Amino acid sequence: MLMLTETAASEVRKFMEAESTGPEAGLRIRVVPGGCSGFSYSMQIEDAPRQGDEILDSGGLRVFVDLFSKQYLEGVQVDYVNSVMGSGFTFSNPNATGSCGCGSSFSL
Repeated sequence: MLMLTETAASEVRKFMEAESTGPEAGLRIRVVPGGCSGFSYSMQIEDAPRQGDEILDSGGLRVFVDLFSKQYLEGVQVDYVNSVMGSGFTFSNPNATGSCGCGSSFSL
């Protein structure tokens, strides 16, 4: 299913440690309608999973995925990059048929 690289998992762990999250906390990764290509990704730290979430372990992190998003996240790899242009999380989606110039939305 969905996979975080060690670099991405490390960045999320740093944030969670800084926020002093509890043992049930995890990273929610969602796909939401919108963006210039049709869908975009959303990430946030949550205190606990919601009812109906699939709970994954990726890089030692609890990752929460809702049923709607699950269908679009199959095979997706999340990475964290540092470059001259900036730093941030990137998504590599083998199922995407297109993306926008800014790289934050995709189409299937």
